[in-house]
Amino acid sequence: MNVYLNNFPNSQEKFSNLVELLRYRTQIQPDQRAYTFLRDGETEEISLTYSELDQKARSLATYLQSQKATGERALLLYPPGLEFIVAFFGCLYAGVVAVPVYPPKRNQSLSRLRAIASDAQTTIALTVSSTLTQIQSQFAQEPEFANMPLLATDSIAIDGASDWQQVPVDRDTLAFLQYTSGSTGTPKGVMVSHGNLLQNSADIDLGWEHTSNSVMVTWLPTFHDMGLIYGVIQPLYKGFPCYMMSPTSFMERPSCWLQAISRYKATHSAAPNFAYDLCVRKISPEQRCSLDLSSWRMALNGAEPVRADIIKLFTQAFQPYGFDEVAFCPGYGLAEATLKVTAVRKKSQPVFCTVKADALAMNLVLDTTGDEQGVTLVGCGWTEIDTKIVIVNPQSLTQCSLEQVGEIWVSGSTVAQGYWRRPEQTQETFQAYLTDTGEGPFLRTGDIGFIKDGELFVTGRIKDVMIIRGRNHYPQDIELVVQQSHPALRPSCGAAFTVEVNGEERLVVVQEVERTWLRKLDVKMVARAICKAVVQQHELHVYAIALIRTGSIPKTSSGKIQRSACRTKFLDRTLDALASVHGHSQWQKKLDDNSKQLTQISTP
Repeated sequence: MNVYLNNFPNSQEKFSNLVELLRYRTQIQPDQRAYTFLRDGETEEISLTYSELDQKARSLATYLQSQKATGERALLLYPPGLEFIVAFFGCLYAGVVAVPVYPPKRNQSLSRLRAIASDAQTTIALTVSSTLTQIQSQFAQEPEFANMPLLATDSIAIDGASDWQQVPVDRDTLAFLQYTSGSTGTPKGVMVSHGNLLQNSADIDLGWEHTSNSVMVTWLPTFHDMGLIYGVIQPLYKGFPCYMMSPTSFMERPSCWLQAISRYKATHSAAPNFAYDLCVRKISPEQRCSLDLSSWRMALNGAEPVRADIIKLFTQAFQPYGFDEVAFCPGYGLAEATLKVTAVRKKSQPVFCTVKADALAMNLVLDTTGDEQGVTLVGCGWTEIDTKIVIVNPQSLTQCSLEQVGEIWVSGSTVAQGYWRRPEQTQETFQAYLTDTGEGPFLRTGDIGFIKDGELFVTGRIKDVMIIRGRNHYPQDIELVVQQSHPALRPSCGAAFTVEVNGEERLVVVQEVERTWLRKLDVKMVARAICKAVVQQHELHVYAIALIRTGSIPKTSSGKIQRSACRTKFLDRTLDALASVHGHSQWQKKLDDNSKQLTQISTP
């Protein structure tokens, strides 16, 4: 099925791939500014029209074709900026499969990059002149990279555009490999086709109503699926301008994101839940006064668990400056489904559902009554086009009843082609069938949740759910309680998991400390606050607490907490710990050989 661009109602153009799409934009909107990069989140440093992007992409494609790279895989190692977009489309034009990866930092281990390059069998690496020397030096020390050609694509002359030879591309042609975050195990390359991307863009567009008059502001990293597919491809799909800044600009000064939305009258922008939390905590009342967020019609909240309290707090903080809670569009997706699975539609109010905590621990969905302790969950909307969701018992592989929590299974044309060179894992994950009806194939997401009144509610990941004394506990719920127990604890920077002690699963908390508290940290007081809060809210005793330095908790490239890596570091005693609090003698020793002071008290 071909996709029509419906903001050109008189056009009968069909698009089976992104090359045709960009070429079409070049023909009808050649001089329209497509992408603008904001240096430091403010200054317009560089921009690209559709014509300029097409010309640069064809020039790069000509070079890649001269190097016999067609059909090969290329590492894209780009810092934030527009050169990544040129390289991505240059690969598409040349028939080269792009492999977006963030460029390695100085003195950073290349273990993940090695794993990706080896798995993808990349034959060339692309970057920009500003990072070329550094990456060359790092590559020279690695046998796997020593002989890999490394090209600074901003040095390619644009006069080669006329020599570009168009290659056969259709909907099933592989566009790029989106490597999973690697929070557990070895990174896997999700095979995303041109058809997947076009269908996902059509899916996104139905719910969020983009037009040629829309404006996007984004700071999301382009090597991640949401930053690339929504932040880069969606504006191209509908032909509207996009203003980009680096993730670092946002993290260092969250106000620059909202200031850009205000300045450019942005209608659409997306971010994970933590970003909205950061805006509430870090943007001062004086900075808020200069904002006008009344143009913001769609604020996607996705890529990590969406919290009801953050939606409420952000709305309260910025409603006086034009923000409307209706703009919030919580969503759910994953790389294996290209990007989006479900989302709340634009102009629809976010849906909150409070269920019994005890029942949820037993995989049951029951509304609260009276004074019962409840858990408030945020609905992630519903599906569009041909996407279908079923909730499945992960053991019996049969469909759950409406009041049960189970694994989320997905089918439809946005589901990717599988994992690159991993047929067994592809079959296991992408080709699942219900045992009672034989229906399938489905994508097994590994996430768990339920559907209520047509709305999807996501409760966690199967691998992360902790079973303690026969009850399910969701780590994100415990992490939130911990972070709210004392002001010294940094939000969105903690991990809860279990370790086995004498045949019993025991709860461990690893938590970053706010930088401003490092010199005045009262470990005993903080530990007691954590333990008290967890006992009161979850009826659990904390076996061990590790308070670690600011910015040291393991995270994926997209900012998700790596709970498995935290657990490994905890057991190996390699956390960058300020203090460790344990209630068992086997832990009464120093964490490592760095002479870090270890403070010990007993948990309840």
